[in-house]
Amino acid sequence: MTTVYDFEARQIDGKTVPLKKFKGQVLLIVNTASACGYTPQFAGLEELHKAYGGRGLVVLGFPCNQFGAQDPGSDGEIAQFCQLNYGVSFPMMAKIDVNGADAHPLYQWLSAEAPGLLGSKNIKWNFTKFLVGRDGQVIRRYAPQDAPASLAKDIEAALTQGS
Repeated sequence: MTTVYDFEARQIDGKTVPLKKFKGQVLLIVNTASACGYTPQFAGLEELHKAYGGRGLVVLGFPCNQFGAQDPGSDGEIAQFCQLNYGVSFPMMAKIDVNGADAHPLYQWLSAEAPGLLGSKNIKWNFTKFLVGRDGQVIRRYAPQDAPASLAKDIEAALTQGS
């Protein structure tokens, strides 16, 4: 059976990280953008990271420029933007595609495990979120408009599972 721990990704600094590094933790995986109407969600994601990080939550941000070209910058520019404007301290990964032939394998898997509305596997927009349990399996997919704070109850439940 495939789990999130079977994948690897590049961090925004270019270093490859096997996701098994996060084994036993709860992951909130989000495709992000720096110039989107939902960009202020970085603040809410950072709040979740600070509130639950000590209990085992890891927020992973994956910049993506596939929706309205809303993240055209380089990885370095994106990292600087997130830090300066939102104080982001959770791990940011290198920019990826989340849909199409060049979609990152992690996102191909996430989309298949937790399809969206009407069974669609495509990511519809920036700030689609996936909650992954300590066992490496997808618990739930959230829409871009779902505010990070609204995920708190599900995160709390995931943190108590298998801890």
